[in-house]
Amino acid sequence: MEKCLKCQDNEWPNQERTMCCEKQVEFLSYAGDFLTLVFIISSVILFITAAVILGTFISFQDTPVVKANNHSLSFILLVSIKLSFLSVFLFLGRPVVITCMLRQISFGITFCIAVSCVLAKTLTVYIAFKATKPGSPWRRWMDIKLANWLVFICSSIQCLISVIWLVTSPPYVENILSEPGKIIIQCNEGSVVAFYIVLSYMGLLASVSFIVAFLARTLPDSFNEAKYITFSMLLFCSVWITMIPAYLSTKGKYMVAVEIFAIISSSCGLLFCIFLPKCYIILFKPEINTNCGGNSCCSCVGRPPLPTCPNTEG
Repeated sequence: MEKCLKCQDNEWPNQERTMCCEKQVEFLSYAGDFLTLVFIISSVILFITAAVILGTFISFQDTPVVKANNHSLSFILLVSIKLSFLSVFLFLGRPVVITCMLRQISFGITFCIAVSCVLAKTLTVYIAFKATKPGSPWRRWMDIKLANWLVFICSSIQCLISVIWLVTSPPYVENILSEPGKIIIQCNEGSVVAFYIVLSYMGLLASVSFIVAFLARTLPDSFNEAKYITFSMLLFCSVWITMIPAYLSTKGKYMVAVEIFAIISSSCGLLFCIFLPKCYIILFKPEINTNCGGNSCCSCVGRPPLPTCPNTEG
């Protein structure tokens, strides 16, 4: 033909070159996308599960198994895990400016608060047993609210990094023509350096938590949760280490799906590895949920409980 009509940017000609058709748009849509349905159902179920565990802990907050290792930190940790499940919804649907700015920031801050609580709980256990030795220099750390300050400082650093990221180079909506007739709508991180700083800082806190929990896993205490924290941090670090190459090797909605899967699976690791053993004791083993911790060598009448059975030989 002598004269041709140029299609608009969001259109593509059909095979016969007789008309312009709207290009196929790819993102995790709420309508007709199986992946989106799976993520919604999983997030809602896990959010309800975390809410039930939080309600159980509040109902039994005066029992030894809940008060062990600072029960207020357990409440903050459960709330942050609930928020991490809700943050999944920021990754779903058609990306807009506000969701692009909030999705990475929200999950980074909520996970930082969660990992900071885990680190504080582990240090509380470790310092408490170190302080029992006569003349131990760790005793002075028991007189200050170390755990609360640690969570506040670690979370404030992540918030500061996020604010700098939003001010200097915030995420934005990006349209990519990946192949003829298809447009991928996704969020560009803006500053890739800031994105990996957020992940690296979160990984640093998780690594320190894993090391301290690994050192404290053999400490003698009926309610010592260091071994459960070790498993949770091992799962947490493994998920995010494997997520990075998978995230970089995919594109479009599958790249977003990889990050959502990492958020859900790592949150499940924190929720189930740390809190399910305690819920089992609270609901099904109430005889263990005492100051004696079920220790047959310990008497709760007239004297404090023994941490372990005494040596009867000699």
